[in-house]
Amino acid sequence: MKPYDVAVAVTPQYLADQSQPAERQFLFAYTVRITNRGTQPAQVISRHWVVTDGDQNVREVRGLGVVGQQPLLGPGETFEYTSGCPLPTPVGTMRGTFLCVGDNGVPFDVPIAEFMLAVPRTLH
Repeated sequence: MKPYDVAVAVTPQYLADQSQPAERQFLFAYTVRITNRGTQPAQVISRHWVVTDGDQNVREVRGLGVVGQQPLLGPGETFEYTSGCPLPTPVGTMRGTFLCVGDNGVPFDVPIAEFMLAVPRTLH
């Protein structure tokens, strides 16, 4: 096992009741699950998201922590949170990285694989 091995899984969801398609406002929620699969503690310090809408407009979001927290994950621990993303199109993508710091004080990036944000029945 590696000392620092953090896994990220994301589950997106379209929020139909909070969206207004006629006004090009599509709201998505996404639940992020961060699991420390390593043998040493690691802390999530910041996030960097790259959001691309269906018109290929790119927006970057950077900030400290996740949902106002900087969770410290011991080996085998998981932190889960849900956040939201508005889009002007019914389809888009998100990807990014978390900056973590190991208990040795050395920072490392954890990639977040690209995932799709899509209104149901808009993709063929």
